[in-house]
Amino acid sequence: MHFIETALPGAYIIEPERVEDWRGFFARTWCRRRFAAHGLVANLVQCSISFNHRKGTLRGMHYQAAPRAEAKLVRCTAGAIDDVIIDLRPESSTFKQHQSVLLTAENRRMLYVPPGFAHGFQTLANDTEVFYQMSEFYAPEHSKGVRWDDPAFAIRWPPGKRYILERDQQYPDFTA
Repeated sequence: MHFIETALPGAYIIEPERVEDWRGFFARTWCRRRFAAHGLVANLVQCSISFNHRKGTLRGMHYQAAPRAEAKLVRCTAGAIDDVIIDLRPESSTFKQHQSVLLTAENRRMLYVPPGFAHGFQTLANDTEVFYQMSEFYAPEHSKGVRWDDPAFAIRWPPGKRYILERDQQYPDFTA
């Protein structure tokens, strides 16, 4: 696996290292030792998938608050997404900054989202599936979000029609 640190400290793009032959290829997508060696949370306890029928589906921006803040490893297994993270760690030099990463079934890249970050995505194709691995069990009482179009973050989403859950449209303006 190749670990590429993003502009937001602690967040990584991870590219599987392929071993190819005439049959195709083999690639490791998870190794606790490699993640720990990079200082990343290496205790993943839960996996989920998100299936999205329509291009333009926007999910986010979600996070779990302390003491249940979670790391996520996100991969697009079908279709394509514009995956976005926001650094919500007040002590961070990149507080309130965001990063966008193209994840597709073809590029097989993954995005490591550290605790203290909000996460969301917009689908770029119909019938898109996203696979998540998380370091904390889902705790609804700690589930939070910030609005996808909050001017505090100035995220530039892909153009076109969007399909957004009402809850994700109604988070209040972010205040630090």
